[in-house]
Amino acid sequence: MPTIKKISGTYRFFFYSFDCNEPPHVHVQRDRLVCKFWLTPVVLSHNHGFPAHELNRIRHLIKTHLTQILEAWNEHCGYS
Repeated sequence: MPTIKKISGTYRFFFYSFDCNEPPHVHVQRDRLVCKFWLTPVVLSHNHGFPAHELNRIRHLIKTHLTQILEAWNEHCGYS
């Protein structure tokens, strides 16, 4: 599972190895909580345990680092 290391904080932003057959997205984890956001546009796909205020914080982080996340996605999936 490639992790995006450039985003600091309590959350881990990552992709699964088999994710490239789906539209660009990122998984976010803290402890046992996990969610998935589509990237274009930034929309929640699913959530397992994060409260609404944290999802808003995560959405903001994704929007702030969207270029980096999309670059990592493209590199992970072998797109130029």
